[in-house]
Amino acid sequence: MTSVRVPAGRPATEEEARAVQDELRRRVVLDEPGPPPGTGHVTGVDVAYDDERDVVAAAAVVLDAATLEVVAESTAVGRISFPYVPGLLAFREIPTVLAALDALPCPPGLVVCDGYGLAHPRRFGLASHLGVLTGLPTIGVAKNPFTFTYDTPAAPRGSSTPLLAGDEEVGRALRTRDGVKPVFVSVGHRTTLATACAHTLALTPTYRLPETTRQADSLCRRALKEATPFGQDSFRRPHPLGGDH
Repeated sequence: MTSVRVPAGRPATEEEARAVQDELRRRVVLDEPGPPPGTGHVTGVDVAYDDERDVVAAAAVVLDAATLEVVAESTAVGRISFPYVPGLLAFREIPTVLAALDALPCPPGLVVCDGYGLAHPRRFGLASHLGVLTGLPTIGVAKNPFTFTYDTPAAPRGSSTPLLAGDEEVGRALRTRDGVKPVFVSVGHRTTLATACAHTLALTPTYRLPETTRQADSLCRRALKEATPFGQDSFRRPHPLGGDH
């Protein structure tokens, strides 16, 4: 498990964070197809919080894209580096997620985030933010549609409808199980929406949520449980490069 300090130079206000989003959003690549589903590695990332102790744990779990067997995994634990602000959640998660990815012993391939990419009020959710910072192809697969609208997809698995911000398609509502509530897929970086949906279906042979998300969710919760009983003091102590928020 990797321990993460609050990074130097982090945005301290909502205005500074939005300015960072505006700068990084221009670097999102939308004209690459992304890796074909079922090939190479695919990695899930997720985070868990203990707000009372000011601790966040991140997990990265690499799967073989063809078999969905776990190839490698890593975790990172640190202090929460930004307050809870809707639309700016990436700033709370990015430092520990990056540390977890850096600790992997193998290339992650496509990264699947439990959240949003372009399906974000500023068109720059966690999946896009992470993709731009790492250069990796990324997608977001969320449990709910955030503030966007959609028509209910047909009942069979694989059915989808546009996820809309007005007339703009920002993602897809995708049925991964017959008759079960859809998930909400959006492009993060260096892939297309069609490829993102195909990966999501390849990662959901049994359950509604991608196996990448299920594995990463379980691992980050375990990491948080292991870290908080005995390690919270080391995360709460002010750091000369960051300080308390």
